[in-house]
Amino acid sequence: MFKVLIIAYYFPPMGLSGVQRTLKFVKYLPEFNWEPTVITAGQTGYFAHDKSLMNEIADKNFRIIRTDGNEPNAKLKKFGTIQLPAEWLRKLLSNISKTFYIPDNKKSWSKKVFDVAKNMLSSEKFDVIFVSIPPFSSFMTAIELKKKFEIPVIVDYRDLWVNNQFSFYLTPFHKSLHKKMEYEALRYSDRVIVVNRRIKEELIKNYRFLKFDEITIIPHGYDQDDFNKFLPQDVNLKRNKIKLLYSGIFYENITPKYFFAAFNLLRAEFPQIANFYELHFVGHFRKENLKLVKKLKLESFVHVHGYMEHSEVIKKLGEADILWLMLGKGKSMDTVTAGKLFEYFGTRKPIIGFLPEGASQNACREYEASFICEPDDIKSIKNILISVYNAFINNSLPKPNEEFVLRHERELLTKTLAQQFQFELKDIG
Repeated sequence: MFKVLIIAYYFPPMGLSGVQRTLKFVKYLPEFNWEPTVITAGQTGYFAHDKSLMNEIADKNFRIIRTDGNEPNAKLKKFGTIQLPAEWLRKLLSNISKTFYIPDNKKSWSKKVFDVAKNMLSSEKFDVIFVSIPPFSSFMTAIELKKKFEIPVIVDYRDLWVNNQFSFYLTPFHKSLHKKMEYEALRYSDRVIVVNRRIKEELIKNYRFLKFDEITIIPHGYDQDDFNKFLPQDVNLKRNKIKLLYSGIFYENITPKYFFAAFNLLRAEFPQIANFYELHFVGHFRKENLKLVKKLKLESFVHVHGYMEHSEVIKKLGEADILWLMLGKGKSMDTVTAGKLFEYFGTRKPIIGFLPEGASQNACREYEASFICEPDDIKSIKNILISVYNAFINNSLPKPNEEFVLRHERELLTKTLAQQFQFELKDIG
């Protein structure tokens, strides 16, 4: 088998959506003649841990090397899973960190990765280095390894680096440092993977030396194996309620307040329709959102399940009738495709998407079984809830585009990634 060294800070037992993409690549790469070795974070203090994810690769015969730096998550490791702070505090701490740590506060971890990888590469042959970003400092580490050992580097952009949706630059100088670092890293990279076309367009616009065919789109996806194992068998039973489910967390400008305002409007105008809904939330649901539920007197409608292991999330998705997702308006939100959205696609269930124009909205339109409006359009959200109700009681909910769904199966996406690795071997040859 060929051998790939994978650098990925976010990896199980960490939870949340950032770990899923790399985990699934690792799971399926051996099927395409690639043996992965993963360098990832050691024990961390983090907002979510999901030990069950490790079960997916427990029977695989490859190495996972864990290393610690002095980054905040490592310093908090004694606390294990930590509570998500209020959004204003999380954002404040994040912006302070971004001011003093460039490109990110994982720099010390990335330096440790270099030392670990250097020792390994000195005595062992690898064919490709694959690095998943963010954190962006790990991209720079991968490039340093390439310079020393002449191994091709393939970088996977889950989000933009410069001007991403979470970026904060205290001064133009701070932004220029980031752009210079990204420029240098991309100059030495051999191939670039991105999760959607908008990120590809932004990279080509910002770095004119990049060639169109050097950037490959491999979108987020779903793992059919998960649905085969964990989906309930009675998901199509008729019910006298619509189970509407949101899976994920609310942060930055992603907030349930517009949805709750629309639902309250629906309750005032058409109480019989509102009473037909159950509103379910899986994932971290902050105190400020619970206060909003109480303020609007929505307690009888809202069911908060909290953070769950991935297998349990799949079960909840299967039990729901309609799945909903939102992204707020703001800078670079058009370049964001939420990983959870593609897991929604795998259920083949109708989706409500409160989304700005951009990659996520485009994906929902291609899926076809979608009800879409702008995230802060309260009147349109209310009208969508009415449309969903009418379609539900008339058994006329839209059906998804099956060809589109099948294109996003994780095993198939990993095959595409393996092909990109092979291209680099041919280029070397």
